[in-house]
Amino acid sequence: MLRTDWTLAEVTAIYHQPVLELVSQAAAIHAVTQATGEVQVCTLLSVKTGGCPEDCAYCPQAARYHTGVQAHKLLPDAEVLASAQRARDAGSTRFCMGAAWREIRDNKDFDRVLGMVEQVNGLGLEVCCTLGMLNEYQAERLKAAGLYAYNHNLDTSREKYDDIITTRTYDDRLNTLEHVRKAGISVCSGGIIGLGETDEDRIAMLHTLATLEAHPESVPVNALVPVEGTPLAEQPRVSVWEMLRMIATARILMPNTMVRLSAGRQEMPVTEQALCFLAGANSIFSGEKLLTTPNPDFDADQQMFALLGLKPRKSFKDVPEGAVLMGRGKAPVEA
Repeated sequence: MLRTDWTLAEVTAIYHQPVLELVSQAAAIHAVTQATGEVQVCTLLSVKTGGCPEDCAYCPQAARYHTGVQAHKLLPDAEVLASAQRARDAGSTRFCMGAAWREIRDNKDFDRVLGMVEQVNGLGLEVCCTLGMLNEYQAERLKAAGLYAYNHNLDTSREKYDDIITTRTYDDRLNTLEHVRKAGISVCSGGIIGLGETDEDRIAMLHTLATLEAHPESVPVNALVPVEGTPLAEQPRVSVWEMLRMIATARILMPNTMVRLSAGRQEMPVTEQALCFLAGANSIFSGEKLLTTPNPDFDADQQMFALLGLKPRKSFKDVPEGAVLMGRGKAPVEA
């Protein structure tokens, strides 16, 4: 039975179990609720890079930091569609488009993104966007264009949040998730570890996600990739044991959710990634870049899948048969 009434004490007790017991418990739940030999391959493309007015301390796309990221305007539609086709041909079943905006504005650029959503949908891919904050009307427009999922991470706990970002509030993020859910779009929301937060901050973030009115259909677990020029450039690398605790706890709290092993995979050998899959991760981002940071390419991931006996999850797997509209690739969100 799915629960959204977890107490902070319960989440704390789960998280602080001996790590082998925690992974064992998560693996048992994963085996019941998920196909253990199946991992969804996603691709994330930055369709508009750099120049962001926000001050997220981890982000190389913030205009105020000198990180060497070259800003560019919205990519041409043809280039985006070609990237989506390459991703599909390489085995990706979800294609996410990211724009370095603080919030969506009702202008020609947003209209163009809506067109991109429709075109990528026509390829049979689950289409995801991460475009910053949005309102109810904008969420409804994305849904009408055929958007399957929207990513908007909480990043960290409410208590730690102001140390990382001051240009928007924690409630701003939660309000965006509410608008996404109300529009009938699949919710993708997780966080980043390695920001200088405590175990208590990590536990609090997971507690917030697991006690939303409905669990997010997708929870990305990111390890900070320190970038020179950002305030967090000198942060140490997150260990695999920290990732395992986050992934396993997320799997126990939200058994039906896709738990995504996201940023930081470039630094993880296959043995560490295998442990994460055992602990309940069942999705990865593949491709040379994750927005602007390095990421394993498709060939490396295909070799890993062959070694571990994994296969890619199909698009729209949990959507009722016959629900996809012919010719446009639209589908209702996962139940």
